[in-house]
Amino acid sequence: MTRMPGDESVVHGSKAPLRGLPSVDALLRSTPIASLVERHGHTLVATEARRLIDRLRQRLRDGEPIPASSLAPAALAEELASECARRLAPTMRRVINLTGTVIHTNLGRALLSDAMMAEAQALMTAPNNLEFDLDDGGRGDRDTLIEPLLCELTGAEAATVVNNNAAGVLLTVAALARGREVIVSRGELVEIGGAFRIPDVMASAGATLIEVGTTNRTHAADYRRAITERTALVMKVHPSNYAIEGFTAAVDEAELASIAHGAGVPLATDLGSGALIDLAVHGLPREPLPQQSLAHGCDVVTFSGDKLLGGPQAGLIVGSRETIARIRKHPMKRALRMSKLPLAVLSATLRLYLCPEKLAERLPTLRLLTRPHAAIAETARALRPLVAEALQPPSPADPRMPPAYDVEVTALNSQIGSGSLPLERLPSCGLAIRPCDGSGRALDALVHALRALPTPVIGRIDRQALLLDLRCLEDPRAFSEQLPRLRQQLYGPKRP
Repeated sequence: MTRMPGDESVVHGSKAPLRGLPSVDALLRSTPIASLVERHGHTLVATEARRLIDRLRQRLRDGEPIPASSLAPAALAEELASECARRLAPTMRRVINLTGTVIHTNLGRALLSDAMMAEAQALMTAPNNLEFDLDDGGRGDRDTLIEPLLCELTGAEAATVVNNNAAGVLLTVAALARGREVIVSRGELVEIGGAFRIPDVMASAGATLIEVGTTNRTHAADYRRAITERTALVMKVHPSNYAIEGFTAAVDEAELASIAHGAGVPLATDLGSGALIDLAVHGLPREPLPQQSLAHGCDVVTFSGDKLLGGPQAGLIVGSRETIARIRKHPMKRALRMSKLPLAVLSATLRLYLCPEKLAERLPTLRLLTRPHAAIAETARALRPLVAEALQPPSPADPRMPPAYDVEVTALNSQIGSGSLPLERLPSCGLAIRPCDGSGRALDALVHALRALPTPVIGRIDRQALLLDLRCLEDPRAFSEQLPRLRQQLYGPKRP
């Protein structure tokens, strides 16, 4: 044992200190560890104790100086408690979304309300009628929990649900066109996140893709020429995550339904992030509705539950009785079906649409999309001085020292997200934070510190500034209460 600057005893690697490390058994028998074993059980605590002793032993062998105080029983107990807590902490964590993208694919997409989750929790913690018919006492079908609602809201004759919209498209093609041909416009051969491509879906479903038209222009005659006795399905795909502008042409659903039905072929439409209401009523851009597609003559319409609809991940399939019956009977349906938890949340979400006047108040996604600009700007003005103070470096020697970061309120443009209305922007407001020295290192340090907070804060970088769009921050305390921790992350003492 030697003395280091600061007059603190430090242990260096040698045989004596190595022998001085407690055994795992001795550590587990020590009084400070007993409460950990009582709380978590022997297995986890013993595993983490073994790893802790192994790490300390390796550090000593490597000649790394270790403060003697950190080897005291109380310190070892604290370290062990921290490791146990880390192992038991959920890997999926809450974050604060200040990116400006409301329905953010990487941040969980649509938010669910407390009321939805309370209803789902009550159902999940007790037996329920997932597949039990309460009227006749026989086996039920989980589709019956959702089908009446979907039919009422969309005007469909029948409906079914699967675990996401990609599965809905895959199942529809497999059930209606396996071993035959599906006609799609070249301008609608979309790819969405995760490399989900329409041509790949066709191949996976066992159908042959027949492309018609060109990237920017497809005409009715293109479809008519392509239909043969091998055609099983005509499909229209809404390009929800991109837009083609300029010299373009496309065949609308009503005309395409007439062409398909005239040849005895069904028409399917994939709306992607479909909405159930006219968003223009709430001052938002319009998005195609499944009820409109059905009214135009589509036999099957697929759309997502966790995008503009504002519910859990789900693939909703609505259409005629005949086509939905074929889809429901396909063997793949069971493999793609929804489990009871998202099914309960979907039911709660759909029932919100029965009260359209209250929807913007009760549906989190719509509430965030329609949040008044004045409220967002007020939040930005209130937070600016608090953030600026937290980012001011400690400078006891010179209180006139300039801040490390400049913080200003700035106008921003939010986007809806998840492939919905990609060209549309929503006026918003937030904070722009720039390092005073213009260094990328200081900007990276800030971004990392925000992500390291107990509730990580996620913004976006643009033009050497960190932008915090406050559209999705309804409760500023969730952010402001973490500012002392942010200051510590940036300027606090580093752990040895």
